Amino acid sequence: MARDLGSSHHPVTDWSDERRKEALRSTRLGHNWIHFGGLRRSLVRIGFALVAVMILCSQYWAHDVGPERERLATTQPQIHHIYDAADPANRDTAVVDLVGLGNLNASRTARSLPALSGIGQVWAVQYDNDGIDTAVISRIITTYAQSLGIDQIVLIGHSMGGIIALEVATHIVENTDVRLRAVILDCTPMNLHAVRAHSRSAGEDLLRWMGWLPGARESRGLRLFVETAARKNRFVLTDDEAHPVLDPGAFVTTIRGVLRQKIFNPNSASNGLIQSQFRTIVASGATDDLAAIDDSADDRPFPAIVFMRPDFGTDDPVVDVDYSQELLFEETGGPQGRLFVVRMTSTGHANPMQQPEAYNAAIHDEVAPYLQQLENEESGTAAAGAAIQASAPPR
Repeated sequence: MARDLGSSHHPVTDWSDERRKEALRSTRLGHNWIHFGGLRRSLVRIGFALVAVMILCSQYWAHDVGPERERLATTQPQIHHIYDAADPANRDTAVVDLVGLGNLNASRTARSLPALSGIGQVWAVQYDNDGIDTAVISRIITTYAQSLGIDQIVLIGHSMGGIIALEVATHIVENTDVRLRAVILDCTPMNLHAVRAHSRSAGEDLLRWMGWLPGARESRGLRLFVETAARKNRFVLTDDEAHPVLDPGAFVTTIRGVLRQKIFNPNSASNGLIQSQFRTIVASGATDDLAAIDDSADDRPFPAIVFMRPDFGTDDPVVDVDYSQELLFEETGGPQGRLFVVRMTSTGHANPMQQPEAYNAAIHDEVAPYLQQLENEESGTAAAGAAIQASAPPR
C-alpha cells in the first residue's frame, strides 16, 4: 500500500532549527532536572572531563615517569679507567675528566684525548643520573686514587663540568691529603652571566617546567618537547616579510635527532641531572672555590689553573670565554699567579670530540709542558730549601 508522504505532519521541506534545538534540549542529560539544572549539568561535564584527564595522567605516570624513576633509583656516580700513563714516572698522577651540561658519562670525551696520558693516568667520571653531589664525587675520586697509590690529581672539566671540577677540587683540598696538582677548565662559564643569553634562556625554561609539572624530572615526553623547542632555529625559518615559517622536513629531522641523542641514548643525562647541572651554574661559586682552594692549600703548592678556549671569543656560541677569562685572571692572575691560558684554533664550545686534533695538540704542546715546568720548579725549590736547612749551623 502506497504511503502518502505529503500527509506527513512535518514534511522534509518544513525544517526548523528551533525544533532541532528543542529536541536536543528535551533529550539531553538532566533535561528533567528542575532545580539547579544548569549547575548540575556543568558539574557532570566537569566530572567527565576530570575522568579523561585522570586517565591521561595515569598513562603519563605509568609509561613515562614510572619506568624512568625506577631506572634513576639504581644509578650512582662511577669512575672509569680510560688510559694508563704514557710515562711510568707519571703513574702517581690521575687526570680526571668531567663533562658538562646535558652529558652523563665523560668516557667518550676522555677517549678522544689520549694526550692526557702524557700527564698521568686518565679517568672519566660518570655522574649519578638523579643529580650531582660534588662531595660524593670527590670521595669516589680520592678513595679510588688512594686504593691505587695515586697521590696527585688533575681535574679537567668541560663547560659546566669545570664548575663541578672546581667544587670537587675544594673538597679534595679541604678534606683529603691527596695533592691537587691542577684544574683544567675547557670553556667554563665562571658564573651565569658568562652563559650567552639564548643558552641561558633554554636552561631557565627547563627549570620552570621542573617546578610546574609533576614528574618533570623523569618525563621523557617533556624532555622531547623542551629539547625540540631549544632547537627551533633549525626548523623555524623566516620569510621575506620576517614571518616565522615551519620547515616540516627540518622539524621531523630535529625530532629524530632528539629521540636518538637525548631520549633513547643510555648515556644521555636525565632531566633531573640537567636540572642539577644548570642549578650548579646558577648558584656558581666558582670564584669562591678558587679562593677556598688557595686558602686551604696550606704548605702545599697552589694548584695550577689552565683555561682552554677558542682563539676568538666569538667562536664559542654558548659561553663568553673572554668574560670568564677576565674573572679567572682577577682571582688567579698577576705576577705570582698560576693561570695559564691556552688558545686553540678552529674550536668551538668545549668540543674535544669534534676537534680532537686541536685539543690533543694543545694538551701535548702546551698544557703538559706547563705542568711539568711547574713540577720542576717546585722540586727545585724544595731541594734548595732542604739544602739550605741542611747547611744551617745547629742552634
